[in-house]
Amino acid sequence: MALPLARSLRLCLWGAKRLGLGAAEARRGISFKLEEKTAHSSLALFRGDTGVKYGLVGLEPTQVALNVERFREWAVVLADTAVTNGRHYWEVTVKRSQQFRIGVADVDMSRDSCIGVDDRSWVFTYAQRKWHTMLANEKAPVEGIGQPEKVGLLLEYEAQKLSLVDVSKVSVVHTLQTNFRGPVVPAFALWDGELLTHSGLEVPESL
Repeated sequence: MALPLARSLRLCLWGAKRLGLGAAEARRGISFKLEEKTAHSSLALFRGDTGVKYGLVGLEPTQVALNVERFREWAVVLADTAVTNGRHYWEVTVKRSQQFRIGVADVDMSRDSCIGVDDRSWVFTYAQRKWHTMLANEKAPVEGIGQPEKVGLLLEYEAQKLSLVDVSKVSVVHTLQTNFRGPVVPAFALWDGELLTHSGLEVPESL
């Protein structure tokens, strides 16, 4: 027999409190940093590995530690925390960047590929002052959001969805229907400027 909604909510909150979690913590998304060992040599991490900046020349390959997890051809970096379930929300502050991609990728995607190019990553791309979705190198336009200062991403693992969020309105702009086959991590690529990530955030109640 199904429990009344009010009683079900009380039980969920009781369970969270018993585990030492309040309602806010129960809604909190993943907390992550950027994984230096995955970062392409043209990228440099800053602010405690929560931000990434692009350098036209980048680091000399001889000065970058050899690592099979490092992206070799494209300016990509992955986060250090994988997602296998739940709803998670994080934000990205855009600093002087006119060309970047944000989304999620399989933890073991090819390091010779770029996010959005293969079918193992799902991204929103911003270039030439326009937004697009990108999967397997196929693009589709995204309307209703302009040049960003800060944007949000909502990942719903069981529902197989990744959404771009307008932070100023706290509303979903566009949702990508995905096909996750295993753990995924937040993923970033950029060709100018800087991106700063903000994780460990609550999922906004309106989403």
